[in-house]
Amino acid sequence: MGGKEMRVMFAVLAGMWALVAASSVPAEPWALAVDANLMLTQNAYSDSWVGGEAGSISWAFNSNSLAERQLSDRFHSKSTLKLSFGQTHSQDSETKHWAKPQKATDLIELESVLRLTLGAFADPFLGGRVETQFLDASDPTKDRYLNPVTLTETFGVARVLIGEEGREWVARLGAGSRQYIDRDVLVDTLADRRETQTAYDGGLEFVSDFRTSFADEQMTFASKLTVFKALFYSESDELEGLPNEDYWKSPDVDWENILTANINTYVMVNFYMQLLYDKEIDLRSRFKQTLSLGLTYKLI
Repeated sequence: MGGKEMRVMFAVLAGMWALVAASSVPAEPWALAVDANLMLTQNAYSDSWVGGEAGSISWAFNSNSLAERQLSDRFHSKSTLKLSFGQTHSQDSETKHWAKPQKATDLIELESVLRLTLGAFADPFLGGRVETQFLDASDPTKDRYLNPVTLTETFGVARVLIGEEGREWVARLGAGSRQYIDRDVLVDTLADRRETQTAYDGGLEFVSDFRTSFADEQMTFASKLTVFKALFYSESDELEGLPNEDYWKSPDVDWENILTANINTYVMVNFYMQLLYDKEIDLRSRFKQTLSLGLTYKLI
């Protein structure tokens, strides 16, 4: 089954479920949550400082939003939105001039999951996810906003392993299709010709999503593991005979862990760890870790 057929099937299933859900009487109000935090780090050194260090300023904005509702006794909807953007400003140790800020973190991720709550061992679900970034700085000659874009559609079964006040663990397993869209790619430097490049793949996706709060809800821990195993790839023929022709067959892994501690209403400590593995990007795993103190505010 190709990517086009999977997208058509997903659209048909989503339409059928939407009609059934719309005909049901809402049972519960929306559970909404929006929080935002701002992290700032600053270093400064005097002219007499020995060692070659330079001043720097780093900042990062993060926001997490949740909209969840039991639409009826049979349908449950959950949507999450993650926003992150940050920069690092560095000072030249010799001239003391400040260089152009460099992007440190950048993420836009919107995910929605509609689950058919049958009360069985596992519930059928439909899911959709959009991943992009505010600014694509990979091309020094052109700033591209909201680029590249990855669209993911999945359907399968989900099981609530833990579902209680302040603690939730949901696992999902299903078939998925991903589309990659990269706009304004420079393909001819002499003619300054650009084009939009697209690709798609499909396979199996496993997601484990865990979240808990403790210490009188002053601390929260969230862990999300996503594994995608591609079974077909639209560009596989072009890669035939190359050393990396089978790299797309390796599972892609994304494991995020976030520990947040609220010192008071507006001050928080945040520990973030992410482990990525995508053989098409790098043969090694990629690791990111941040520990920061900043301001936080719950909008809802």
